[in-house]
Amino acid sequence: MKVGNCMTRNVQIANPEQSLGEVAKMMGKLDAGVMPVGDNDRLVGMITDRDIAIRGVASGKGPDAKVRDVMSREVKYCFEDEDVEQVLENMGDLRVRRLPVLNRDKRLVGIISLGDLATNGEAAEAGEALSGISKPGGEHSQTAH
Repeated sequence: MKVGNCMTRNVQIANPEQSLGEVAKMMGKLDAGVMPVGDNDRLVGMITDRDIAIRGVASGKGPDAKVRDVMSREVKYCFEDEDVEQVLENMGDLRVRRLPVLNRDKRLVGIISLGDLATNGEAAEAGEALSGISKPGGEHSQTAH
């Protein structure tokens, strides 16, 4: 199965200049814990609810702080025409639960989550990826920064 067959489309994008408060409200309305960050039609980062809580609030930043101050700048992604099995393996290695999905022109076309994969017939592989992801550490670890 290809990623494009089970990803979530119509993804909302945060801007690096938006406030943390504004993006947190957007996440609440979307019931999402992560948003891609785009600038001038380019994917420049990812922001999670954890980034807002740990890199933002816990570090003394208020709701008016900018997304750019807490987002993860190193963006890991996959392509819509990649095989799900390979992407799941990469997600486990990278310790991420979601990846932005790009087309071959490097335009954002969606986002893929372990939940998307588990509910689309890849439950065993999603479980293996989660096992790797759930190890301490990783990009959004409290002790990594």
